[in-house]
Amino acid sequence: MLFNTDNPVVKRCTQGMELEHAFRTEEAAALFLEAWEIAATDEEKSIAAHYVARHAGSVEGKLDWDLKALEHGERVEADRAIALLPSLCLNVAKGYEDLSELETAIRFYNRANDYASTLPEDGYGQMLRAGVAAGLERTQKKTTE
Repeated sequence: MLFNTDNPVVKRCTQGMELEHAFRTEEAAALFLEAWEIAATDEEKSIAAHYVARHAGSVEGKLDWDLKALEHGERVEADRAIALLPSLCLNVAKGYEDLSELETAIRFYNRANDYASTLPEDGYGQMLRAGVAAGLERTQKKTTE
């Protein structure tokens, strides 16, 4: 996904991240919600929902926003969404894992793995593949306990 820094949704999310780094989390959360409210395209909605999820306040709330981000991300042209989809699936999988819905978590970890297989062998691709592998290992271990 190409992030246009002139896009108002991306600008708000960037500003929100800056506020997060300054430990001004309430202000950051408000900017992320504002980004969601002005988002008009699936790409913008996916980006905004991804950031809103960070401040959802509960595992269920975070998962709801992560699912929204994924739903909108999967509607974006494949070449524009390719870098974000593995991460979105990974977030959804972790949410289901945290809710002990292990079979669903495994399904989403496998989806993340499928998407991640298209990423280059750079730091981002390696980080995502490592996260997926760790999630699959954890959940599969839990299902056999």
